[in-house]
Amino acid sequence: ITAVANKTSTMKLYLNGTVVQTTPNTTTITASPLITISGNQLAVAEANDGTTTQTDTLNFYASSGVVIAPIPSGVRDGINYEADNTAVTLLLYAPFKNRVSVIGEFPGSNWTEQSQYQMYKSPDGNYWWLRITGLTPGTEYAFQYLVDGTLKIADPYSEKVLDPYNDGTIPASTYPNLKAYPAGKTTGVVSIIQTGQTAYNWQVPNFNRPDKRNLVIYELLLRDFVANHDWNTLKDTLNYLKNLGVNAVEIMPFNEFEGNLSWGYNPDFYFAPDKYYGPANTLKVFIDSCHKKGIAVVMDIALNHSFGLSPLVQLYWDAANNRPAANNPWFNPVPKHPYNVGYDMNHESLATRYFVSRVMEYWLVNYKIDGYRFDLSKGFTQTQTCDNNGNNCDVNAWSAYDASRIAIWKRYYDTLQLKSPGSYAILEHFAVNTEETE
Repeated sequence: ITAVANKTSTMKLYLNGTVVQTTPNTTTITASPLITISGNQLAVAEANDGTTTQTDTLNFYASSGVVIAPIPSGVRDGINYEADNTAVTLLLYAPFKNRVSVIGEFPGSNWTEQSQYQMYKSPDGNYWWLRITGLTPGTEYAFQYLVDGTLKIADPYSEKVLDPYNDGTIPASTYPNLKAYPAGKTTGVVSIIQTGQTAYNWQVPNFNRPDKRNLVIYELLLRDFVANHDWNTLKDTLNYLKNLGVNAVEIMPFNEFEGNLSWGYNPDFYFAPDKYYGPANTLKVFIDSCHKKGIAVVMDIALNHSFGLSPLVQLYWDAANNRPAANNPWFNPVPKHPYNVGYDMNHESLATRYFVSRVMEYWLVNYKIDGYRFDLSKGFTQTQTCDNNGNNCDVNAWSAYDASRIAIWKRYYDTLQLKSPGSYAILEHFAVNTEETE
């Protein structure tokens, strides 16, 4: 520890309240004290010129070292709520990382790294987990993962996030009582945990879906279709749609995407309904209202790519080349195919296949949607039709019959039918006809 004064003084250095060095008649003091207790450390520099004493402080964290511990039984990636509504277990897939802590609004944290919130590492080295207790049911807690002491990210499985860049333009009429972003305490997108949430009571728990061979689909962008851009207003339009003869509405992407005035094809969080369209339960009311009128709901979703606010992109990032790192479990450093936007997902990776399957399951089970329209489905391939820089792409080669792409889609379709039998799968494909037919 080194401190510098602008006047000749008697200088002292303290570490956690103990004087570790004293030097008279100087403008510089240095000490190398041994840290004996892990956790938060407080260093204080003091200078007295005979009349005035000035101090400066430095807070920092010293890790006790990573503890290896097996993942608790029954825990899945993301936020795992417990039955008594006072505890959660967090599980983050982050191989190759050295240390992960939870920061946020939990008791004793206050957005700084603390020993009790340092996560355990799984024996295989791939996962980080922590059980947090003492939560008040119904209270929203904001939090982030602090990775290797520098990177702050939200949980990729967050069902609600706070966005410092875009939440300020969401009207209170659209999302009443939206929790304020913890400005001045952290940076970047934060996750929300809320135990004891009020469960939605579905009026149509088992919807009889229209035959997929006889769908009359109305595609719409909620942002533009109704001026108030919310689910409550769209619900009031269902009689109009039904009178047209529509039996399915296909909603352009409504999971969290970057910005508010977007078509939604720039996703960052796949489990969180975008707040610009209203609270989660108003979306459930809308879907339930559609089902009451015999109208299916198809979710348009972009799972070919993600954008830069995605924690999966940020976790493994090549800053020098401004792209996903070569060891990113979910993304290719450069696109494999033409017409890619954002960062190209690697659907041959087991990590991607698990994540995408969880996304598909989530909306089918928790929101009772009736299927998906998959954006840019022809991009679900690792067959390279661009050069190593993602340029000079061959569209004809990309459109050719690709057995590996068919296999990828067969796996995902099987997931859909396992989680929700009879759910729709609509592909934006445009490949050669033999592949389209298969």
